Amino acid sequence: MVNVTMKEVLLPNGETLAYREREGGDTKLLLIHGNMTSSKHWDLVYENIDPKYKVYAVDLRGFGSSTYNNLVMSIKDFSDDVKQFVDALGLKDFSIAGWSTGGAIGMQFVADYPGYCNKLILLASASTRGYPYIGKIRDEDEPKRLSMHEELKRDIVRTIPIQTAYDTNNTELLKLIWNSVIYTHNQPEPERYNEYVQDMRTQRNLAEVYYALNTFNISHHSNGLVEGNGKVDDIHVPVLVLYGERDMVVVQEMTDELLHDLGDKAQAIKLKDCGHSALVDDLSQLLTAMEQFLDSEVKI
Repeated sequence: MVNVTMKEVLLPNGETLAYREREGGDTKLLLIHGNMTSSKHWDLVYENIDPKYKVYAVDLRGFGSSTYNNLVMSIKDFSDDVKQFVDALGLKDFSIAGWSTGGAIGMQFVADYPGYCNKLILLASASTRGYPYIGKIRDEDEPKRLSMHEELKRDIVRTIPIQTAYDTNNTELLKLIWNSVIYTHNQPEPERYNEYVQDMRTQRNLAEVYYALNTFNISHHSNGLVEGNGKVDDIHVPVLVLYGERDMVVVQEMTDELLHDLGDKAQAIKLKDCGHSALVDDLSQLLTAMEQFLDSEVKI
C-alpha cells in the first residue's frame, strides 16, 4: 500500500491549499488537476506510478479541501498560487504534470517562474490559446461565445446545470455528463467513481474557471476574444504533450494549436483508444509515457 498523506499549507495571500503527498525517491513530480476535479482525481497515478517519484498533488484554490477566500479570475491567479505553494514547501527542481485546465496552469507557471520546473507534461491540456466558452443565457438564444464573467455565471448550457447538480447532490446527472464526454468507453470502478462525484461537488469556482480558460492566451495569435501575450516564448523546458485519440473535451484543433505554438520544445504522443481521462481509459499506457519522459535526458 502506497503512503499518501493529506496535508495543507497557508499561503502568503491568505489562501490555504490542501495537497496529497506520496512518499518516494528523489525525483519530484507535481500534479495539477483540471476543472470539476481535485487532487483526488489523480489517485490512479499517484497510487501506481513508480516509487522512485516523490509526488505532490495539489487542490487548487476553490477545489477539494482548499479555501476560496478570493475569486480566481485568470489562469495566472492559479499559477501564482502554485508559486506560493512550492515556495512554502521549499520545492525546486521538480516536474509538472497538468491535466486539462491544469495544463494551462502548468504552462503559465513555467513561463512566469523559470528555474523551478525542469519538465512539463501536458495531459489532454487546454490550448495555449485557451478554451472558448460557447453558451447561452436564455432558451431562445442561439449558442455563442460568451465573454463576460456575469454571462458565464448565467449560462444555461453548462454553468447553471452543473452548479445545480453540485448543490442538490444530483450524482446521476454528474455521472451522465462524465459518461457522455469523458468516460465514454470505460468508467472507474463504482466506489472510486462515487468518491470522484462527491469530490466534484467541492468546487466553488465553476464560472470563474470557465472565464479564466476563455480569456487565457499565451500564444502570438488572437483566440477570438483576446490577443495572445506571447508568453509561450518564455517556456524553456522540455514539454510532453499527451492527447487521447478520441478526446471529446479537448478536440484535435486545440492540440494542434498547442503543438504549433510550442514548436520544437514539445514532443507529442497520441494515446491510443483514450479519451479525456487516460487515467481510466489506459493507465498503463499513460504511466509508461510519463515515466519514459521523466526519466529521459531530453533537452531543448
